[in-house]
Amino acid sequence: MSDVYDVVIVGGGAAGLSAAIVLGRCRRRVFLCDVGQPRNRASRAVHCLLGHEGTPPSDLLARGRFELERYPTVDARVNRVTEVTPSGNQFSIACADGVNLRTRKVLLTTGLTDDVPRIAGIEHLYGRSVHHCPYCDGFEHRDQPLAVYGTGDQGAGLALMMKQWSSDVLLCTDGPSPISSTMRLRLEQHGIAVCSETIARLEGTDDGALKEIHLKSGSVLRRTALFFTTGCRQSSDLSSLLGCARDEKGGIVTDPVTEESSVRGVYVAGDASRDVLLVAVAIAEGAKAGVAINRALLQEDGLG
Repeated sequence: MSDVYDVVIVGGGAAGLSAAIVLGRCRRRVFLCDVGQPRNRASRAVHCLLGHEGTPPSDLLARGRFELERYPTVDARVNRVTEVTPSGNQFSIACADGVNLRTRKVLLTTGLTDDVPRIAGIEHLYGRSVHHCPYCDGFEHRDQPLAVYGTGDQGAGLALMMKQWSSDVLLCTDGPSPISSTMRLRLEQHGIAVCSETIARLEGTDDGALKEIHLKSGSVLRRTALFFTTGCRQSSDLSSLLGCARDEKGGIVTDPVTEESSVRGVYVAGDASRDVLLVAVAIAEGAKAGVAINRALLQEDGLG
């Protein structure tokens, strides 16, 4: 088994690094591949993470990679895994740079990619005053005039949720949107107006603070932050190519105890499973997956 890795981890974000540290401490041979494109790379700070509140995401990951250097059995590289092929009770792995290897287990921590609204001016504001997660960024915009960008009942639902952080919430649907009569009544009851006009552009300050939403009609909405709900997708198609089962939201279905997917030997942790999408949860899922994988390997080797 000397030429076979115990685990290949695809993705070096919070979940992947957490699993790699657990497995490194178990003296497992680990190959970790990461392309350096974390979901929260536009954000200024990580929130809801005990002991690291307000830490820049890049600093958190850099510290994790530094801590990983302590473990000589872990090989972490900047690379992209292009193919995972089951082969008996092992897997063949192909990487973009031509590296090919074999492994006993695979852990996918490839995360999600947000579908950021295509609005002029949003790039400079995303991660500063335009956000997708109210748990991560709602508190910083408390008691401010907020806009919610979304359509249908999904957009209405986020608008209602944002009342927890501000009494001044406006729902922008960027055109006509079919909102159910029940949700429209709830919006009215909670004083949330609906703007169905098409948005032309967003305007903000030099440091990324939203100031105004300009409509194609020429009207201007003065808001200081915008939260959107336009969906997200798997960042990698490896789980699909492997045939991993998905839930109704597109998340990879995993065993709640082992973090193993429907494909034996393939584990999943972090946002790719689409449970609670917080860094704190991704770290915990990575640790759980690391323990579960080590236990499975112990059993296979007659030590468990």
